[in-house]
Amino acid sequence: MAQAMSDRGEPGGGLGVLPQVAGAVEWLADLVADGDVVVLSGAGISTESGIPDYRGETGRLRRARPMTYQTFVGSMEARRRYWARSHLGWRHIVEARPNDGHRAVAELQRLGLVSGIITQNVDGLHQAAGARDVIELHGSLSRVLCLGCGRRSSRERLDRRLRAANPGWEARPGMINPDGDAVLDDADIAAFNLVDCEDCGGVLKPDVIFFGENVPRPRVERCYALTERAGLLLVLGSSLAVMSGYRFVRHAAERDIPIAIINRGPTRGDAHALLTIDAPLGATLTSLLAVLR
Repeated sequence: MAQAMSDRGEPGGGLGVLPQVAGAVEWLADLVADGDVVVLSGAGISTESGIPDYRGETGRLRRARPMTYQTFVGSMEARRRYWARSHLGWRHIVEARPNDGHRAVAELQRLGLVSGIITQNVDGLHQAAGARDVIELHGSLSRVLCLGCGRRSSRERLDRRLRAANPGWEARPGMINPDGDAVLDDADIAAFNLVDCEDCGGVLKPDVIFFGENVPRPRVERCYALTERAGLLLVLGSSLAVMSGYRFVRHAAERDIPIAIINRGPTRGDAHALLTIDAPLGATLTSLLAVLR
């Protein structure tokens, strides 16, 4: 694994965009220039768009316990809490715009260098930047799923229905947690009205994978297949702390597929990586594009 100075001036495990480590970006450019790059992105690529992550510099995992699938399906009050908080938090997600990192990934794909994109994010910002055929490993907040009949519908329609069901409901979030979860007072949550599936009256759930829920096997197999065809697995903005994404790094390593990682801070996959870069995603990927051009 490469050893160099990060842009924080710390030894080892980090390569950045400062002059003293610019060679690292050139090395990465040599790897990317061969093409067949598969991108595996995490929350760290979206923090520059104002969306906090769970474990990075903006992470709040220790302060905010995310909703689990078991809790959501097992309690109407848990669903009321989730949808009240998400109803406000969704506005924060939908207003977010792609940043330089998202745009760089889309441009690398347009240049024919990126052959596939797997994202652990549910914010849709890769697609908003122009990326195509993105595999959304954990689903998307832009869709809603009925647990009764399986119907999928748009989050925009649900937003309109929730507004109509809650006239005069106004709440001010204390802060926005990852995945559009807004912190609210108990009184605001208690006053929030839920809506059910328009077709069957079933329970509505965001079309995302909650903690404690499994990613559908066909989606996982598609990601494995894409990884196996990669000339380089490029991890962007993920600590790889969760097996859901880390398994593809292990899969690549077992097949001697080169792995490069750009992330703020160490990751679970560093020992498998040919190259690690500890630096801001937007600036580093913009520099990478400049070298490739």
